[in-house]
Amino acid sequence: MEIKTKELVKTTIQEQSENIPQVIDDEKELLDSALSELDLKDRTSIIYFGAKAQEKLDEISNRMIDGVQNNELGSAGAALNEMVASIRGFDMDKFDPNQKLSWWQKLLGATKPVVKFIQEYEEVRDQIDLISNDLEKHKSKLLKDIVSLDKLYEANLEYFRVLEIYIQAGELKLKELNEKIIPEYEKKVQESNDDMMAIQELKEIRGYRDELERRVHDLRLSRQVTMQSLPSIRLIQENNKSLISKITSTLVNTVPLWRNQLAQTVAIFRSHDAALATKAAADLTNELLERNAEGLREANAEVRRQMERGIFDIESIKKANQTFIDTLNDSLKIANEGKEARAKALQELNETEKKLKDALLSTKAKMEQLPLAEQTTQGE
Repeated sequence: MEIKTKELVKTTIQEQSENIPQVIDDEKELLDSALSELDLKDRTSIIYFGAKAQEKLDEISNRMIDGVQNNELGSAGAALNEMVASIRGFDMDKFDPNQKLSWWQKLLGATKPVVKFIQEYEEVRDQIDLISNDLEKHKSKLLKDIVSLDKLYEANLEYFRVLEIYIQAGELKLKELNEKIIPEYEKKVQESNDDMMAIQELKEIRGYRDELERRVHDLRLSRQVTMQSLPSIRLIQENNKSLISKITSTLVNTVPLWRNQLAQTVAIFRSHDAALATKAAADLTNELLERNAEGLREANAEVRRQMERGIFDIESIKKANQTFIDTLNDSLKIANEGKEARAKALQELNETEKKLKDALLSTKAKMEQLPLAEQTTQGE
């Protein structure tokens, strides 16, 4: 389409004008071609009047529809929302580096807050990387959509002008029918004295005119719809451009900022953990120093006490001496008791021996007094 014609069409669209701009010299060939499609002898020609241009637009629209993914707005927006949700889900407030695990958490193998924090960070970082890649894909699709929408806009712009030419061609044909052709048929009917064939021809030509009027009216409606679709295409393009700008800003500014902040947070937690370890080492060092000082004090006191002592304690000597005396007394006592026991045993032994001798002597005397036979018997 020539630049002059394009500007003319754009002006008509912007002004929402119902007045069809006149055909310029460069478009007379198109106008003649449109008029040639109307055949008074073929009423079906009205049905297909302007259909070729409409088919061309349908072909372009169908070819573009796969590329013009308006739903990318929703998909890209969902990806952005998912990224925001991932960041917001990373709740740093619930992680307390000083928190100690309870006995049941240790029993169940729960991880320390800092370890859990690092794990959460790794998960969020991976999610941000995936979503960033997804946003890059959406951005590429949206850029392609903008190019496709430009082509679709140009096609609709050209179709809009073609409709205007067809409408003008239809208006010219209607004017010819009303001012020239139909009056000629009416005159023919009058001259033929209401001949049935002439009347039928007049009826058909009037029906042709009515159908053409309806067709032109339909073309005007299509022209109006096309006029409305052109700003809609531009609006979609502007939305796509805004979303591309938002995605670019997110990938260039927001995502690195989030990553930087998350990395700083992890560094702070790790520094805090290292500080706790350093504190524990310092506390242990201080504790060892205190314990060593206390041990040195106790050891020094004990050494000094031992140094001031004699080789033997007087109490130990006194106790040992008393024990020795007691030992001697015990020995004397035991010896006396043994001597007395032996004397008593000797006395009892003498008495027992005496009694035994007395018993033997008594028995012998009695034996001598008995007759010989009894002695033998008793002897046996």
